[in-house]
Amino acid sequence: MLTSSPAQRDPAAFPRLLVLVLALALLWPGLKLSELDIGVLFDGSNAETMGVFLSGFWPPEHGSEFLALLLQATLETLAIATAGMALALAVALPCALVATRALSVSALIRGGRPAWWSRAGRWPVRGLLIVLRSVPEIVWALLFVRAVGLGPTAGVLAIAITYAGMLGKVYAEIFESVDPLPARALLGAAASRLQAFFYGVLPQATSEMLSYSVYRWECAIRASVVMGFVGAGGLGQQMDLSMRMFAGGEVASMLLTFLLLVLLADLLSRLLRWRFA
Repeated sequence: MLTSSPAQRDPAAFPRLLVLVLALALLWPGLKLSELDIGVLFDGSNAETMGVFLSGFWPPEHGSEFLALLLQATLETLAIATAGMALALAVALPCALVATRALSVSALIRGGRPAWWSRAGRWPVRGLLIVLRSVPEIVWALLFVRAVGLGPTAGVLAIAITYAGMLGKVYAEIFESVDPLPARALLGAAASRLQAFFYGVLPQATSEMLSYSVYRWECAIRASVVMGFVGAGGLGQQMDLSMRMFAGGEVASMLLTFLLLVLLADLLSRLLRWRFA
């Protein structure tokens, strides 16, 4: 017969409390430096100004001429995000194959750490991926707008460069997290490294890669809208023009369209995860 023992003191309570106090101690200077003041939002005059501003967003614009313009800007945004992701994948996959330790012959055969010359060969590629993702896409967009002029080309190139660094890093980590035994067995059976990758590593990594890729495509859609404010085309550029003309109804329609795009990307991600689960 089981008897209830007296309540024991949680041994992890003090470490949790210490971490919480440390987090608050680190957060407080950040809040002071950022000059965050939530009370400003509830000030009488500011609340009235915000109310007048938000009232201009209703009703959303739904004229046929504007909807045609909105459709063109939406398709342009999707094209920018998709083309940028395609170029990013073309750069990220080869870089991830070189940067990952999952296909290191010395590590797989010996079952230990890869040889020093193998690690030295990967560091330049890892450094390149760090450089590509260290600069935000909005900065790349500003540079490319100066280089190639206004339009979607600047947005595509900006997304391609930044997301190539992000995808390459994450893909390399995904390849390293899979079970190495299938790849090791294939290499031991005289298979090439590419054969070991396609039949030993990729089948295990496909689901996670697809999920992350679709998530990054969703982020690319958001980024393409933001980059439109610096002249990179798409919904962002049209939204900037509407805001300059104080056309709140047009802005509201664009925000609703943007919400639908994100929802569709989320549904696509769920479908792919279910399909390859």
